[in-house]
Amino acid sequence: MSVVESFTKLGFNDPPAESVPVKSLVFKPKTPKSATPVPIVVVALQSTATPSPLIAQVTSSKDPRLARDDLVRDIFKCESAKDFNLGYLSNATSDFKLLIDSQLEAVEGATILKLTDDLFMTKEILFKFLSEFDAVRQSVDFTQEVKSKDQKKGQQPKKQDSSSAILEDAKLIGITVDKSKDFPGWYQQVLTKGEMLDYYDVSGCYILRPPSYAIWENIQKWFDEKIKGLGVQNAYFPMFVSSRVLEREKDHIEGFAPEVAWVTRAGQSELEEPIAIRPTSETVMYPYYAKWIQSYRDLPLKLNQWNSVVRWEFKHPQPFLRTREFLWQEGHTVFLTKEEAEKEVLQILDFYADIYKELLAVPVVKGRKTEKEKFAGGDYTTTVEGYIPQTGRGIQGATSHHLGQNFSKMFNLTVENPKGPEYPKVFAFQNSWGLSTRTLGVMVMIHSDNKGLVIPPRVAQFQAVVIPVGITKNTTEEQRQQIYDSSKSVESRLKQAGIRAFGDYNDNYTPGWKFSQYELKGIPVRIELGPKDIKENQVTVVRRNDSRKYNVKLDELEKRIPEILNELHNDLYSKAKELYDSHRVLVNEWKEFVPNLNKKNVIIAPWCGVTECEEDIKDSSAKKDDGEEIAVDEKAPSMGAKSLCIPFEQPELKESQKCIKCDRPAINYTMFGRSY
Repeated sequence: MSVVESFTKLGFNDPPAESVPVKSLVFKPKTPKSATPVPIVVVALQSTATPSPLIAQVTSSKDPRLARDDLVRDIFKCESAKDFNLGYLSNATSDFKLLIDSQLEAVEGATILKLTDDLFMTKEILFKFLSEFDAVRQSVDFTQEVKSKDQKKGQQPKKQDSSSAILEDAKLIGITVDKSKDFPGWYQQVLTKGEMLDYYDVSGCYILRPPSYAIWENIQKWFDEKIKGLGVQNAYFPMFVSSRVLEREKDHIEGFAPEVAWVTRAGQSELEEPIAIRPTSETVMYPYYAKWIQSYRDLPLKLNQWNSVVRWEFKHPQPFLRTREFLWQEGHTVFLTKEEAEKEVLQILDFYADIYKELLAVPVVKGRKTEKEKFAGGDYTTTVEGYIPQTGRGIQGATSHHLGQNFSKMFNLTVENPKGPEYPKVFAFQNSWGLSTRTLGVMVMIHSDNKGLVIPPRVAQFQAVVIPVGITKNTTEEQRQQIYDSSKSVESRLKQAGIRAFGDYNDNYTPGWKFSQYELKGIPVRIELGPKDIKENQVTVVRRNDSRKYNVKLDELEKRIPEILNELHNDLYSKAKELYDSHRVLVNEWKEFVPNLNKKNVIIAPWCGVTECEEDIKDSSAKKDDGEEIAVDEKAPSMGAKSLCIPFEQPELKESQKCIKCDRPAINYTMFGRSY
């Protein structure tokens, strides 16, 4: 019997009623060609993020990446990385390091762990097996802060006791850390335990599970109807773009160059010309626009596509907010006149603002990006900017760009002059606009709490869950059946009324367990029905966001539940707007800028419009990271406040008003803030 088979026999194959998923990952650190790599095996709860920079820090290694099949095969005698399990540790032909998640160590010994899809084992037995490797084993707190370069050089980091963030009444199946004390750890847990997403084995890529994809579908359905009302049609263009086409627009590609992923090989053969995977589709689509559009009668052309794009520049991904592949829509439209194009830019921006307000219950500020922050190659960019209260950072929600004639000149997108053939041809005016699954991350960060997700009802996969209650050991079979039948009748009526509802009639779990489970998943309302409710001809309705209870008569069910859902949405929006409004501070003197910024505010300040001054504001407002970010990089708050937008709604600017940072006259008020 092989050592792997022996390990498998320690567990069992039949899925238990409850288990805790565990992941086993093999990393390969960067190693000189002349040296033998020492792989790093990480064993952690599935919900624990295991960032490469932290693995590098605790093992004193360089740039560890997920190992390829050849290393796993050579060292552990396992055919592929995806087939690896901890039994293969006994096959090791050379040294390796073993990192154990401290949160996994804290799990009770009798807890059943899910090691693979078909292998389950108690924590006690697993750790008895792992004790054979104590010489190379190391316990790691994966919630700790990754040290910055300055800290590694000897400066003292700001200490944060991760244990202080643990919730006193936390259960393993629920959220175990406090949102206010460990925001990154809370965010990771609320997404994974709430079943919004799962981590994929390619860094920066995530699996959107049905609850999150349903939210995206509801956004898609709403927006698709709006843009089709403007005459926009959906299409699809390939994800690949040749290097010569991508490089035709120099300003545009320079803006995206660090993010572009390239395909250089097919099988074992090198490609004659590398092919890029689209970071956006201007250069993919516009050569064909130029081919299709020959006359002004062919205008306007309005196309949109729902697709995914790849942007690979960053080292520290965050689910939904900064991912290497993400879903979005990108609209690309062509007009004869600038006036037509500019009108559409604002129409689309209004749609984006309505998505946040009417669907996600999130307040945003509409405005225009500065020249420094605008879309590369465009004339100007309009934006909706959100705010995350917990971190005090702004976040870009969606953008609508007026490209002017920049791209039409590059791709020779011209039409006959309406004045006649004797007049020169006219270059078309273009727009592009996009909204991505970043919206989901913004929604989760703003509304969710220590019980789990809070999902606004207009986008939730399910808006209501019906739960039978009041069944005890003394309940007769006839009474039990009456409660279930009544509950199923309520569920059916809600569905017929257009409410996305379902019932949980599982006998294996108590109502209390179900309450916690659906609070974790963010179901907007819970509808309880028991013997007392049947007697009173009513149901008890509980809102997810604030646990407010209603007694709703069955005769009013179809009328009241939609009203309660709308009230819930409006209360979520009002709470978020109050926080945003109270943390958007008007500042006219520089001495007040940084102190207000450090109070988790965004700043409205008079500004001269000069890019050098904008950069000076960012540099001068920089501070050391406060420990709330997973890792420090050039987009983290330690780099200071950037311009978020020039709001459309402007405070009155005095004639003598100077710029917040320099002596030049101010030309507008601009919103600055630390941002994602």
